Amino acid sequence: MEKLIAQIKQGKVWPFSGGIHPPGQKAISTNQAITRLPLPDKLVVPLKQHIGANGKLLVEKGQQVLKGQALTKPVANWSVPIHAPTSGVITDICQMPSAHPSALPELSVIIEPDGQDSWCALAPVTTPSLLSHDQLIDIIHDRGIAGMGGAGFPTYIKANSRKAIEYFIVNAVECEPYITADDMLMREHAEGIIAGIEIMQQLLTPTLTIVGIEDNKPEAIAAMQAAAAHNDKIIIQTVPTIYPSGGEKQLIKLLTNKEVPSGGIPADIGVLVQNVGTLFAVNQAVYEGKPLIERVITVTGNTIHKPGNVWALLGTEIKHLLDCQGFSPVPQQRVVMGGPMMGFTLPTVRIGVVKTTNCILAPDHDELAEPGPEKACIRCSACADACPASLLPQQLQWFAKSKEYDKLKEHNLFDCIECGACAYVCPSEIPLVQYYRVAKVEIKEQQAEQVKAERAKERFELRKQRLEREQEARQNRHKRKPATEKSADEKQKIADALARVKNKPAKDDDKSAVAAAIARAKAKKQNQDATLEPDNSDVALERAARKEQARKYKEQKATSDTPADPDDKKSAVAAAIARAKAKKAAASEGDDGNTNAAPADDKKAAVAAAIARAKAKKAAQTEQAASVENDDTENETASTTTADDKKAAVAAAIARAKAKKAAQAQQMDTLETDKVESETATTSPADDKKAAVAAAIARAKAKKAAQAEQAANVENDHSESDTAATARNEAEIAEDKPEQTTAQDKKKAAVAAAIARAKAKKAAQAEQAASVENDNSESEAAATARSEAKIAEDKPEQTAQDKKKAAVAAAIARAKAKKLQQEGSDK
Repeated sequence: MEKLIAQIKQGKVWPFSGGIHPPGQKAISTNQAITRLPLPDKLVVPLKQHIGANGKLLVEKGQQVLKGQALTKPVANWSVPIHAPTSGVITDICQMPSAHPSALPELSVIIEPDGQDSWCALAPVTTPSLLSHDQLIDIIHDRGIAGMGGAGFPTYIKANSRKAIEYFIVNAVECEPYITADDMLMREHAEGIIAGIEIMQQLLTPTLTIVGIEDNKPEAIAAMQAAAAHNDKIIIQTVPTIYPSGGEKQLIKLLTNKEVPSGGIPADIGVLVQNVGTLFAVNQAVYEGKPLIERVITVTGNTIHKPGNVWALLGTEIKHLLDCQGFSPVPQQRVVMGGPMMGFTLPTVRIGVVKTTNCILAPDHDELAEPGPEKACIRCSACADACPASLLPQQLQWFAKSKEYDKLKEHNLFDCIECGACAYVCPSEIPLVQYYRVAKVEIKEQQAEQVKAERAKERFELRKQRLEREQEARQNRHKRKPATEKSADEKQKIADALARVKNKPAKDDDKSAVAAAIARAKAKKQNQDATLEPDNSDVALERAARKEQARKYKEQKATSDTPADPDDKKSAVAAAIARAKAKKAAASEGDDGNTNAAPADDKKAAVAAAIARAKAKKAAQTEQAASVENDDTENETASTTTADDKKAAVAAAIARAKAKKAAQAQQMDTLETDKVESETATTSPADDKKAAVAAAIARAKAKKAAQAEQAANVENDHSESDTAATARNEAEIAEDKPEQTTAQDKKKAAVAAAIARAKAKKAAQAEQAASVENDNSESEAAATARSEAKIAEDKPEQTAQDKKKAAVAAAIARAKAKKLQQEGSDK
């Protein structure tokens, strides 16, 4: 590196490939100093005058603006503001032709100057060395400085380079014919240019700064050397006059012998290039606070009577420049913006000056002849020899005509600087540069479309994935989770629901009672032992169903009929029971002396009497509707003759069967006789179960007693047969007719029950042998019945085996009772 710096300081330059030597035609515009034009009638200021995005508009139509006031605000990367070139009124904001070969319309601000040329408030900086890096960058950005030598690259982007810069090159070559704007600027404002260079040195801190000037500008070289004498890091380097030595890559090769790689930028090799006009604008922006609102423009050509360089406000129409310099157009006059090699013909002169405008050329037909018709390529290779970028212009032209864009990129089309050297030397007059420009635009559009397509594809894929995720989520919501995946909240909700079901009363839900009965029957069936005994589970289910139907009927009947006073019913039942007990006591006292009766007969009679009393009391408890009239009927029927005893017994048996049916409909109340007087007609489901068990025990005992009484006398046999038949009829009727009786049947059953109790008591008095043993036997049988009833009450939940045995015993008792009845009828 030190060796290279030494070579540079010695003035060594390195040639680049290609290049041409067109006539300069520069002396025409350097005979006089830079002049300042009068204010035009209007200014057409385009919003976009650089590479990058437009700024945000800050003004509106009809607004008064001052000179240097910002018209736009940068809102994106590579965006710089524009400013009002003079004070005046904004007459319109509309689309106007652009400074481009296509003249496509661009949004522009039209200002009508007020002639005052009044400045807005400026903020000059006297000592930039005290400012930080970011402060200087902000000043350059806010003042709207952009490259004034060619493409219009934003200066703040270059000045804020993140890569280390070793060589800072100042492009003062100005190699294109006719253009002398930079030459005259260096002659008159060399100190300002050097001041701008020093500001950039503060930002970039390069090792060496090289100012390249062609050897055909001796006055400019002398002025720059004098201005830079105090700074030993600035070298004024003279380069040979050859076109296009002013190209960025070509100038780097000339001054440093470094080559920018294909597709790369100078910063990649530690080099940065700036134009002298841009550096002068940086000096004004910092030291004077002025934004970029004017520049030096060369106005020349054979149709211009006063060719020279002028200070032109940005937005000044080309027509105003031509008129001020004495323009005399010729037929089919052409006006070119830029030089004869890289410029383009303007479609109209009503286009405003922009930041990159450096020359307005108005030649006549002899000076710049019209191009002839395009001829076939003769493969002379002159274009390839002249190309400064070492490309193959002929090959590129073939690919451009056939629109083979991939091959164009393979042959490095974008390395072409569009200098026009190839077209200048082509003997076939092929407009090669025009082919390249069109191909570049089409490739850029194709790349933009590809980028849009890729972005659209990405959006489509993302949307597709999002829709798939949403669809999967909806499907998963409808799927039932496995039991093992239930959350704690779900488990708690289930437990609470089960608890509510268990705690709900049976009467609140009719279906729950049936379901509970079915569940108990199923449990009974599953838990019973594998024996040869019959299975009564189906009977139990049917019985539970009948009970449920009876309960529903009872509730419906209760709502329609007005119930009797419970206290009256209780008092009537208590009176009937008291009268029965009194009769029993009187009969016992009258038969004390009869001790000769057989003990076995006495015991059987006592059991039968106990059974009859229990059944009578049960019927009285279930019905609970007996009245005083029923009691009178009972007293009258008690005096019935002996001849009617048998008929009365049969009638009593039928009544007891009906009473049993009513008792089943009323949920089978408990059999304990000691608690009958205190219990009410309404029973719970548990009491129904107790009553059913006690009834089964009572039926079994009654049948057993009937079998034992077969050995008694004829009168006893008749009575015993009647009793057995009565018990059998009760069981059969109870099983065959589960339907609920009406209120009238209940009343009749109560009357018949009272008659049966009276007759049973009378028969017991005649049959008992009044002895102590009989009394004891009777007491023992009664106690046994009460004990069994009490046990049934205390143990409402019998095991499955006990229930099954009881059912079998009842069936056996019914069979034996039928057999005894048949034997009695034979006798």
